[in-house]
Amino acid sequence: MAANEIQSLDSVLEKHVPAEELAEVKRILYGKPVETLAFPAEASQSADSNDFELAGYQFSAAPEQERDPRIVRIGLVQNKIVLPTSAPVAEQRDALHRRIGVITETAAKCGVNVICYQEVWNMPFAFCTREKLPWTQFAESAEDGPTTRFCQQLAKKHNMVIISPILERDSVHGDILANTAVVISNDGVVLGKSRKNHIPRVGDFNE
Repeated sequence: MAANEIQSLDSVLEKHVPAEELAEVKRILYGKPVETLAFPAEASQSADSNDFELAGYQFSAAPEQERDPRIVRIGLVQNKIVLPTSAPVAEQRDALHRRIGVITETAAKCGVNVICYQEVWNMPFAFCTREKLPWTQFAESAEDGPTTRFCQQLAKKHNMVIISPILERDSVHGDILANTAVVISNDGVVLGKSRKNHIPRVGDFNE
């Protein structure tokens, strides 16, 4: 990390906001305080050795009359690209697969039940007001493209539901592109997908 690079908003607040005011500042930004979760040593070691951070919080819910309480562990992933954007498309995608595989395995060590990857995680984030090469070459089938097949294997291996947002190419309907979240069950079945009106070819587009 560069000397002048900011690690996080919290690190800046903790450095510059007086302790007696810090709790109120965080309450305004984040809402009521939540309990911080501890991680297994194996998961923390994996994060350290693979250059990613772990943070965990516990949120309580109001009790229901007709259902017993249960614990659901949700993993949210914000990743970074691995290779330069000048590398071949397939190599960039495969490198991201490998990194997400390690992150997902670490999440499994923490008992995560549902993991949600970031928007179009299988490519550099490249949405704009028009379609451009090479970014559109990252588009793939939501049902049986390489990223969905990869996630199906992860879901079965770790008994985990996966939300996998990708840039979809729908070859059945004129090769339209869509910003699509693919939902994969814990036994590796594609349950469905949700599209977002977020790219130029579908309706009105405003980034």
